[in-house]
Amino acid sequence: MSNETAQRILWTASNMSLLGRIAAEFENTRPFAGRRIGVSLHLEVKTAVLLSTLKAGGAEVVATGNYGTSQDDVVAHLNEQGIDARGSGSDSLERHLGHVDSVIDSNPDILLDNGADLARRAVDRGSAVLGGTEETTSGHNILAGELAPHLNFPIIVINDSPLKALVENKHAVGQSTYESLCRLTNLMPQGKRVLVVGYGWCGRGVAQYMRANGCEVSVAEIDEIKALEAALDGFRVSDSAAALIADADIALTATGADGVLGAEELRHAPDGLLLANVGHFDREIDVPALNAQTAERIPLGDALARHVLADGRTIDLIAEGRMMNLAGAQPKGNSIESMDMGFAMQARSLERVALAHASLPHGAQPVPDDINRALAREFTRQMGNPV
Repeated sequence: MSNETAQRILWTASNMSLLGRIAAEFENTRPFAGRRIGVSLHLEVKTAVLLSTLKAGGAEVVATGNYGTSQDDVVAHLNEQGIDARGSGSDSLERHLGHVDSVIDSNPDILLDNGADLARRAVDRGSAVLGGTEETTSGHNILAGELAPHLNFPIIVINDSPLKALVENKHAVGQSTYESLCRLTNLMPQGKRVLVVGYGWCGRGVAQYMRANGCEVSVAEIDEIKALEAALDGFRVSDSAAALIADADIALTATGADGVLGAEELRHAPDGLLLANVGHFDREIDVPALNAQTAERIPLGDALARHVLADGRTIDLIAEGRMMNLAGAQPKGNSIESMDMGFAMQARSLERVALAHASLPHGAQPVPDDINRALAREFTRQMGNPV
């Protein structure tokens, strides 16, 4: 591990006070003693602090990253610390899925999942799993949909916590999307017309941070109630992204759903559109549909590529449609403090699964209310407010 990586991890850990206190407690209580935790999660510096916390609690950790977001120096650091980490930022999708399979091959007792990749494989194989956690909206949709009839173990969905919605999805994703747009393009966003597709918690944050930094923002949202909220918040709104994209300089997807910008929307895209995704999976933008309309693809450097369409229009795509805030050189992802809260929920929820899995119902379920409230109090105090 390089000195620079060690310094980044030291800085990060020193600003994750919730996890630091939990790790100190876990060293005494050892809630995961004799358990193997299988992990599929973005392998970056903040994740390294979480996995070290689980190891402090007695867990044997076997981890892989998500497609296109693993930081090689962090993977090396984890292995040096006795955590079995697999994956590289340069992995193909096929190789990445092989790493996911290898985590299940290790026969984990507990899953820490991101996008339901591990849960799907555990169900397919009939693996004996005590339970687990899921980080994302995308994973929740899979767990509550196609996998729901087959789950014979509990999965606590971190994304269903109001804390994650407020702290991470709204504020941290909004902040990191704006910062990543500036980092990856070196553009001045002020005055640009930005289309945000989706007005869930992440979309709310993206829209509000873009507007706060001088952008003219419109919102595409198919849910009537969320569309009303966006309108009341002062945004131009339509249930059709195709109706709004023609007036956009930048389009950002934040839905957790597949193909929300597809062939039809791309036909209405203006010349010079900058296109990026904020959601977990790289399927929100229909990149195959974009490629089908592309006459020439021109790499533009760090995580940027220009698609010259057959009709002469150009569309510039960030990170091939993968998560933009974990793309390119020196990706930062969400803020340290927001992930301290999110990963503290992970640690406490995994502890609950390890110690009380038999009392939890099978299937997807929200973070227990007592965990939410205890961490909310701690985080509010940590911000300097007496509660």
